[in-house]
Amino acid sequence: MSPELGSSRDPSRERTIILNQLLLGLVALLAGVIVLLSGRYTDLGSLTIGITIVFVTSACAVVVRWDRLPPLAVVAIPVADVIAVMFLEIAYPLAGIGLLWVFPVLWVAVVFGPLISWSVTLLVVAIYWVLLAVHGADSQLRGVMLPLTLVALTAFGQVLSRRTTAQRTLLARQSRILQGAFERARSQETLVSEVLHTVDFGVMRVAHDGRIAVTNPAHTRLHGDPDAPLFRADGVTPLMPAERPLARVMRGETFEALELWHGELGSGRRALEVTAREVRADGDSGILLVSRDVTAERTALRARDDLVASVSHELRTPLTSIMGYLDLALDDPGLPPSAQRNLEVAERNTQRLLALVTDMLSASARAGGVDARLRLTPIDAAAVVRQAVEAAIPRAAERGIVIEDEGLEPATAIADAARIRQVVDNLLSNAIKYAHHGGRVWVGCTNEGARAIIAVRDDGPGIAPAEQQRLFERFYRADAVRRSSTHGSGLGLSISRDIVRAHGGDIQLRSAVGEGATFIVTLPAPDPADAPGAP
Repeated sequence: MSPELGSSRDPSRERTIILNQLLLGLVALLAGVIVLLSGRYTDLGSLTIGITIVFVTSACAVVVRWDRLPPLAVVAIPVADVIAVMFLEIAYPLAGIGLLWVFPVLWVAVVFGPLISWSVTLLVVAIYWVLLAVHGADSQLRGVMLPLTLVALTAFGQVLSRRTTAQRTLLARQSRILQGAFERARSQETLVSEVLHTVDFGVMRVAHDGRIAVTNPAHTRLHGDPDAPLFRADGVTPLMPAERPLARVMRGETFEALELWHGELGSGRRALEVTAREVRADGDSGILLVSRDVTAERTALRARDDLVASVSHELRTPLTSIMGYLDLALDDPGLPPSAQRNLEVAERNTQRLLALVTDMLSASARAGGVDARLRLTPIDAAAVVRQAVEAAIPRAAERGIVIEDEGLEPATAIADAARIRQVVDNLLSNAIKYAHHGGRVWVGCTNEGARAIIAVRDDGPGIAPAEQQRLFERFYRADAVRRSSTHGSGLGLSISRDIVRAHGGDIQLRSAVGEGATFIVTLPAPDPADAPGAP
């Protein structure tokens, strides 16, 4: 904006004043010297006054601290230049020195607003016409051309001034926006830095070129010596150099919840859970490595597993003995009917307690990293499922549940028959527990390529999506089940999944509230392409 509009001071104004005035002063002084040396001047006094004004004005432009004066004070310089050119024009009217009025007129038009610009232009035109009237004009065209040129330059300067002012306003607005964005970015950077230095989990960001871009003190503290030995989740199997988390990240690999032990056996070792995920920001990709100290959790879990294993082992022996004596008592032909019914109730509860103890022992063994040894052979999956169904029929009959096995197709799997029977028993037991009274349970199996598939479905209340994610956790039981009279340990599904995964397969759940639940077991099977006579 122009000074007459009350704008803020332009930091470059002083430099502009000096450059413009020195240019005009140099041209005016050079013209005056040429006229003086030519000796063709008509008024030596006017020539001297004009040169003196130009010299003094140029000196003031350099010496005066214009940034300490009001903006309108600068108008004195172009006005003084107009007067200096007037005296030079009087000294030699025929030299065309009046063309030097172009400099102050254009300067004022560009720097100042319309009022001052047109006032200076009219002043120059008036002076020019007065001089022509005094000295006489050799043609009418001469009295028109210079004023028209000055008017055109004033209009051009005003347009240029408006455009320059708009650009400066836009640049100032963008500068403020960028400054605000910079301040916000710096504040966010400070906040992120404080958070990274405060949290107790390690964070490291590795750029796509392998450069470590960000790391926090917790990462350094958790990982310590980069050459320290690392072990797998079992705490005894060492990790090879190429298997270490940082080495895998450098190769661009990602992984979830990798459990490992840091340090040798003894005091000071830590259990870490490490996750590596790909991140992208503003076109820059990388991998974020997050480490968490889970030593306390793993120690507590092992202590619980040890306690469960110890208690379960101590309970199993007397329970087995009780089962034997109950069988002997039930085999007595002279047993009264009432006593037999009571003993049968005791036997069923003892069997349930023994199954619970067995589940706890099995879960404890797998938590310690000791999987049961599998005898992998080709098995008839349909026969295994059919045997489990036959064993479950009495329990289903107690609740009026019908088990439909029409979906059993010939199927072969590479598996341990006893372990798969345990999995199917667990799935059938759950289906019978949670199916509606008088409802149905469906079982089926088939082969699909190099996979064997076993499915167990019930018509029970179904499982909520939020609970499906935790259903295979050890000791987990849904809220609705805990509030019901249905008994269970929360170990059956966890053990079943461990057994199936030990075979190289998996268990999937498909369920919706009110639509029952379907558990699908997939197991390795002989590849049909390898069968005799296959094309």
